[in-house]
Amino acid sequence: MTDPSPLLALPGAVAGNGVDAPVAAHYGSFNTEQRSLEAGEGFVDLSHRDVVRISGPDRLDWLHNLTTQFFAGLAPGVWTQALVLSPTGHVEHELRGVDDGESFTAFTEPGASGPLIAFLERMVFMTRVEIADVTDQLAVTWRPTPSLVEEGRSPVSKPDEGTYYLVPRDQLATFAEAAGPACGLWAFEALRIARGEPRFGLDTDHRTIPNEVGWVGTAVHLDKGCYRGQETVARVHTLGRPPRRLVLLHLDGSENRLPTRESELLLGDKPVGLVGTSARHHELGPIALGLVKRNVALDATLTTDSMPAAQEVVVDPEVGLHVRPRR
Repeated sequence: MTDPSPLLALPGAVAGNGVDAPVAAHYGSFNTEQRSLEAGEGFVDLSHRDVVRISGPDRLDWLHNLTTQFFAGLAPGVWTQALVLSPTGHVEHELRGVDDGESFTAFTEPGASGPLIAFLERMVFMTRVEIADVTDQLAVTWRPTPSLVEEGRSPVSKPDEGTYYLVPRDQLATFAEAAGPACGLWAFEALRIARGEPRFGLDTDHRTIPNEVGWVGTAVHLDKGCYRGQETVARVHTLGRPPRRLVLLHLDGSENRLPTRESELLLGDKPVGLVGTSARHHELGPIALGLVKRNVALDATLTTDSMPAAQEVVVDPEVGLHVRPRR
């Protein structure tokens, strides 16, 4: 785990918990902070994410052959998301990064860089690439898209309704002064969950295939050569019917609590899925992401931790690629 962020010293900062403990959950009012982000204002400290740099003249072609994403000819400054799959198509690693013309720098979930680097190093062979963990040098931050438009800059990670920045770690406080107001992770997570965007390792498990969680088209490029696990992705994309599907859960707000991650989702007394991440949205109330079996009726009310949970479709049960339109 990375050291606590220096931004925890900002007024009102309250630390997160679990893997998110090194950054602020909020700075006094996560509802106000959600509204700020929706208005295109402020930034979010994600400096607890691990950062990996891949350099060398063969890096893009190598990543193109190794991952689900189309890296060949990737233009500098364009962020992209990629997955590494098992031979049977299950998601083993997820990364998001940007190339600067000399190296590709990506971030992962906290603690995920070690296994990713170990895998990548086994795949180098005679390829001219170098891999390094640069978490101690660079910190990840995020800003909403509207603020970028106002500054005359083009947003480059539209799927997240904003863009990421890799900031020299020793300049994080200076960045915060210029980019404020600071908004906590609870606000960021509530908006992410409301958009139906899964978080690797928290909304996914070792059985997850990209088609189940809406990653085909964002992290998986369908018009490229072979890569490990491609057969599974292509088959489910062509035929539809992924084994499970990601749903947005609207939870009963009568109890002042959120479900525990990995709590069972029940249809009557029958387990039909698991809860992932959850949050309190300033308009929708308590919400969560869940993975449920494909054949669960779309209008069925489920329960988790003794709380009723209505479903909103994120991934269609019949077609792996079909993701619900944005609001």
